[in-house]
Amino acid sequence: MKPYTRAERISGKIQYAITELLRKKMQDPRIEMATISGVKVSTDLRVADVYVAVFGDNKRIKNALDGFKRSKGFIKKSIAPKLGLKYMPDLRFVHDDSFDKAAKMDELIKSASSKKSAERSS
Repeated sequence: MKPYTRAERISGKIQYAITELLRKKMQDPRIEMATISGVKVSTDLRVADVYVAVFGDNKRIKNALDGFKRSKGFIKKSIAPKLGLKYMPDLRFVHDDSFDKAAKMDELIKSASSKKSAERSS
């Protein structure tokens, strides 16, 4: 039995292909600080949720997602030959806020530990 499902293998290929495309050919200023943090492909390989991490405020996030949505046709056309699939999955771009959540958790932990050390020194 294979250790990964086909959908997981395709997810990795899509993530790599889009990342390479962003690095080499995409010149939209709205998406220059965006990172593809993950891809999840449905089991029937028809839909791929592309998770995009964008650093900045809500306006920047909205602009980046809009840039990806407007570039969807170009992205699909560019990466389809690299995937070797009969059908190219439909790409849906979703904001990945896990980095923001991790930063908030880190901040909470630091503030709690600094309060604890301040209490010990008193």
